[in-house]
Amino acid sequence: MIVLPPPPRYPPTGQQHGLPPGTPMPMIETNNVLTNPSGPEYQFLVGEGLYVLKEDLHIATPPPHPSEIPISNPNPLSTTPQPATAGTKLTLLNLDVSPFAPGVLRTGTRSEGTQSSGQEHTDEGQSSTDPRESSSDAGRISSVDVAGFKTPVFGESNALLAPAPQKDPTKRRKPKNNLTKSNSSFISRVIHHDSFNKRLQDRPRDGLFAFVNINRAFQWLDLSSPTKAEYLTKILFTKAHCLCHDVNRVTKSPTHIDLIMGFSTGEIIWWEPVTQRYTRLNKNGIINGSPVSHIEWIPGSEHLFLAAHMDGTLVVYDKEKEDVVFVPEDDGSKPNSRTSADTSRASRPNYSTQIHVQKSVHSKNQKTNPVAVWKLSNHRINAFAFSPDNRHLAVVSEDGTLRILDFLEEKLLDLYYSYYGGFTCVCWSPDGKYVVTGGQDDLISIWCPSESPALIARGQGHHSWVTSVAFDPWRCDEHSYRFGSVGEDRRICLWDFSVGMLHRPRAASVRQRGSISSRPGAPPLVGSNSDESGRLRSDSDLSTATTGNGDGKDKVLPHPVAPRATTAMLPPVLSKIVDNDVLCWLGFTPDAILTSCKNGHIRTWTRPTELAQQLEEA
Repeated sequence: MIVLPPPPRYPPTGQQHGLPPGTPMPMIETNNVLTNPSGPEYQFLVGEGLYVLKEDLHIATPPPHPSEIPISNPNPLSTTPQPATAGTKLTLLNLDVSPFAPGVLRTGTRSEGTQSSGQEHTDEGQSSTDPRESSSDAGRISSVDVAGFKTPVFGESNALLAPAPQKDPTKRRKPKNNLTKSNSSFISRVIHHDSFNKRLQDRPRDGLFAFVNINRAFQWLDLSSPTKAEYLTKILFTKAHCLCHDVNRVTKSPTHIDLIMGFSTGEIIWWEPVTQRYTRLNKNGIINGSPVSHIEWIPGSEHLFLAAHMDGTLVVYDKEKEDVVFVPEDDGSKPNSRTSADTSRASRPNYSTQIHVQKSVHSKNQKTNPVAVWKLSNHRINAFAFSPDNRHLAVVSEDGTLRILDFLEEKLLDLYYSYYGGFTCVCWSPDGKYVVTGGQDDLISIWCPSESPALIARGQGHHSWVTSVAFDPWRCDEHSYRFGSVGEDRRICLWDFSVGMLHRPRAASVRQRGSISSRPGAPPLVGSNSDESGRLRSDSDLSTATTGNGDGKDKVLPHPVAPRATTAMLPPVLSKIVDNDVLCWLGFTPDAILTSCKNGHIRTWTRPTELAQQLEEA
């Protein structure tokens, strides 16, 4: 009698786990690999000179946790639900850079980089204190000095959000739970470098740290080390995939780093990597159970951060507060909240005209998380970005909308539509004048919210969805701008634009018609007028984009979709395939451009030698 061997423990290929088709599934954990490819295919030429690939750091993709084994199904058309995956994204940190350094630049100062379940330990929600290098108003900064003027901090007017005074103001709060000794089922393994403490002491202060996620793994790297492939810390999670993360530039010091991570389960971890302590927030989705697509610390705050959930909700959390089951509040004092007159429409709020404030930052109930909750849409929020003056928030969604919010006042200021499909990424120019978005229409869109029409130009250079956009602050000045983008076409595009050089097509002879991206609820392209140059202009702008509805609320009129015939088209100064897999992140440093792909490759492209020297000296 012949006995058949047991089936393999893991599927033979990694396609079900987000790897390219045909890629063998790794059976064991592997180490990071650093290579130095050379040749003409690993360089690209731009106007300022030749960019050359310096190194390719391949972050090891962890095998799936045994509990993630998919159920075999002979139906080839079936799909097996898997945790959401965001590819490989980085958060760069330089401890030697001031958190309030200005971001305007060709000869400006340096920036720190760009921005991409079960039974638990009983005290995972607590916090403790630890000595710190400097103090700042009992854990909070009252205002931020940006471009020479003071910007209020979010929630500053609500005294209930002020942290309790500490006996010793030189101590900084930190998470209480020990990561290496945790018995949480959420964390599978934690691996430290053998000489962890020595490497932290011996490294240069101005060296660059990188925090990297790939599937269910998260790594802390020292990019200033000659052995940068060796991680300082590697965390493996159970089932959950880390989708986004951010470092608090306000609280950073050689002895303290506050980092937050958002997961595919909706949970959030506040981690202090120097002391290896952590706290879990939104545990088991107690506040919001949908995955966290984007997360950032609120500018100027030491303890508040903003998380975008995939159900279309923005939630403000406090790293030091306990979580409770969230029940939306009715606060008639807020212009964008529900009132008694809205009860008939409460179940179906109009997200195209206002935001739905389910809990205001001015609420009297601030003993627990969440601090504030804003429902923007029923569709996934893909990304958001804070303006350089820390007053406005740009949010892009799967429903193809760009929203400009005054997050200090919790108000929707403007709403714009994509040409087609959803928006996937967004960033502000260093001077705060322009917003750049990328989307599923393979286009780059440049917006100026203070002008009408707001759409300045569209950039056409990608052959698939755009996944990340970022300005190069070292190549921007008062008159011209440089930004980059990467996409699922494995291509990097670099763009130069100056508003005075953009020419819109004359549309006087073009028959006006609706765009193919018009969707239910979007206003048709009627009621527009023409300016002296013959181009179509919307009637609504920042000053006239709201209208009263008789109940004390202001509703925003969405701007119509600008047809291609009336929009300037911007060609890239560079368009080149630079990887073998889908690109998902882009960042700029004084001496290089960094890209990452979903397969874990982080590539560093050095700037032209003369240009790099000029930027280092600036």
